[in-house]
Amino acid sequence: DAKKLYPELKQIIEQSENRLLTAVRIAIAGNIIDFGVNKKFSLKEDVSKILKQDFAVLDFEKFKHASEKAKTILYIGDNAGESVFDKLLIEELKGKVIYAVREIPVINDAIYEDAVASGLDEVAEIISSGVKAPGTILSQCNSEFIEIFNNADLVISKGQGNYEGLSDVKRPLFFLLKAKCNVIARDLQVNENDIILKSINI
Repeated sequence: DAKKLYPELKQIIEQSENRLLTAVRIAIAGNIIDFGVNKKFSLKEDVSKILKQDFAVLDFEKFKHASEKAKTILYIGDNAGESVFDKLLIEELKGKVIYAVREIPVINDAIYEDAVASGLDEVAEIISSGVKAPGTILSQCNSEFIEIFNNADLVISKGQGNYEGLSDVKRPLFFLLKAKCNVIARDLQVNENDIILKSINI
């Protein structure tokens, strides 16, 4: 159970030399919780692997700079269960965070109840994107989400589905993900299972 790992993961962040980078790694480690792609995984084992794994794309200095300046941050969540890992990163961010979840669960996507169960409502305002597809498709998002998406100082997009929907947008954006299939890996010019913190339009 992801929630049980929270105290241990929090301790890893507190003891690390670079808290923000470690929190980014942990948020990406949470991206393994995807039953649509990964039927078998050992949570603890996979998390410890990702904590040691090199990034294939790492725009960390840009991310650090943007996160230090940002007053409002939109964080677009991915899978249910992952929001515990997202919470650990959100706790390291200085600005006001708005956490967007799907309208209905698609495969295993984070919905409002999951986010609250993870304690995310303690560190962020939770909104629905209005999307019913596995990914963020702006043409399907509600007006509240679009307004925040357009005006937030920093947008963090989590996971493959959101990358697919948002990789061509014109605004500055950071993608946190693990490349879980060939199509996404090829698009990012990385290998399958690589971990990525990628900026666009920055």
